[in-house]
Amino acid sequence: MVQKVLVIGAGISGLTSIKACLEEGLEPTCFESSHDLGGLWRFKEKPEPGRANIYNSVVMNSSKEMTAFSDFPPPAELPNNMHHSDVLQYLRLYTQTFNLLPHIRFQMMVVSVRQRPDFATTGQWEVEAESGQGQRETHVFDAVIVCTGHYTYPHLPLKDFPGIESFDGTYFHSWDYRGAEGLQGKRVVVIGIGNSGGDIAVDISRVAEKVWLSSRKGTWVISRLGQGGIPFDLIDSSRLDMMLYRLFPSWINKMLEKKLNKAFCHQLYGLKPNFGFFAKIPLMNDDLPARIISGRVQVKSNVKEFRGSSVVFVDGSILDKVDVVVFATGYDYGFPFLPPDLQVKCDHRLRLYKHVIPASLTRPTLAVVGFISGLGAISRLAEMQARWATRVLKGLVTLPSEEAMMKDIKKDTDAMNEWFLCSGLNPLYVDVLSYTDCLAEQVGARPNIPWLFLTDPKLALNVFLGPYTPYQYRLTGPGKWVGARQAILSQWDRVLQPFRTRVVPEPEPRSTHGLSIIVVLSGAALLCCFFISKHSSSSVFPLKFPFKF
Repeated sequence: MVQKVLVIGAGISGLTSIKACLEEGLEPTCFESSHDLGGLWRFKEKPEPGRANIYNSVVMNSSKEMTAFSDFPPPAELPNNMHHSDVLQYLRLYTQTFNLLPHIRFQMMVVSVRQRPDFATTGQWEVEAESGQGQRETHVFDAVIVCTGHYTYPHLPLKDFPGIESFDGTYFHSWDYRGAEGLQGKRVVVIGIGNSGGDIAVDISRVAEKVWLSSRKGTWVISRLGQGGIPFDLIDSSRLDMMLYRLFPSWINKMLEKKLNKAFCHQLYGLKPNFGFFAKIPLMNDDLPARIISGRVQVKSNVKEFRGSSVVFVDGSILDKVDVVVFATGYDYGFPFLPPDLQVKCDHRLRLYKHVIPASLTRPTLAVVGFISGLGAISRLAEMQARWATRVLKGLVTLPSEEAMMKDIKKDTDAMNEWFLCSGLNPLYVDVLSYTDCLAEQVGARPNIPWLFLTDPKLALNVFLGPYTPYQYRLTGPGKWVGARQAILSQWDRVLQPFRTRVVPEPEPRSTHGLSIIVVLSGAALLCCFFISKHSSSSVFPLKFPFKF
């Protein structure tokens, strides 16, 4: 019987995994290598090797309602797209509300996770960890949940850029970037047009002499601001919208791309990609088009080579006297503390059933949570993974045979490669709705929308036609939350609250009385003119009308 569970990492995935363990009556212990919780979302003044890092200007791309944990709506006063400090505040509130802190041991670096000799019988793991004082400890756990993410090992492909070893300037990975301090007046090239590359190019362009943003394939750029200033991801993001995309992907893609090009022409700005909107996570940036139109950022093709202080691009153009190069080239991933046989990759991805459980284990007592990507916040994906994984660990969800799981992984991988542009760095994309609903079905938490229409039409309309917020997965089943209905019905109130820092009175409705009199008099005048033109001679009424009645 699984009781003692080790959770590795106290970021978003780790915190929600601790809570999921507690919900299932398990005994979680979390080993966090740093001195505080938050993971990626805790800003560090100095880079900490082996840990995810962010730059000081980072703002969450997803809005707070789409990022929320399913039973913990964010405070209404928090901004819709939260700065990293706001995200950390939200995580601290979550930790405090559900009393997760007593289960976390800080400054505990996991060195190895090995199967016990009697693993086939007990499913237990022997874990070696190093404390902040350098002392090694060995513990035995009934199960392990890995929540270390995939932003800890910077991918710096120097071999792809001939001449970089003799580059006269300085270069570094975006993992090392904290802010634009020290880059005043510099000539900077940013390589890579993902979200980090776009953000960093904009950030540096405020102080640098000039910034060039190099891209191989281009990207679709969307703003956090949707129609009327409402967060973009709350508009056209209902279950119905997602179902329509699955039914008519080509048509929906064209409609979206047309809409994006109305804001600015991606081809004119040198950003147009050679793939559809849903094939790859788009660049969420409010400022990049404005920096391009003002000349502070210029978009370039891929870098071919370096010559001294010059950068040569594949289109033949050359930039001289470049001072700094930032490689926003993504991250490798790995779990060096796990046994080698659990790290074997198939078509760039680990052999994880449902992206969570290693298919090769004789006892399914190890899970990987949060090692996944999709269009939108990772929090709802990680939370559902944790809820599903803990029920697997507890034996409440029965897994198929290894052969069946491997077939499912192969089928899932083929579908993923058909729908998305995946690579060795990003083999993790899923369709968020389909994937989350699949896990929720096995947990017993998938909302029954036809039944809702029969029993609670108001709620049903909000679930089916409103934003696809995570609270839907607390309406029923294990982990049901009594506040889920109200959280859904009140979500727009929390969206609007942060804007009310200066309340502008609604304009008083104008009286239509005077307008009605004008319309009546104008109609009477036209009738008189019509009558006169039909019954009078031109000698008496020489007026010529420019139109015929």
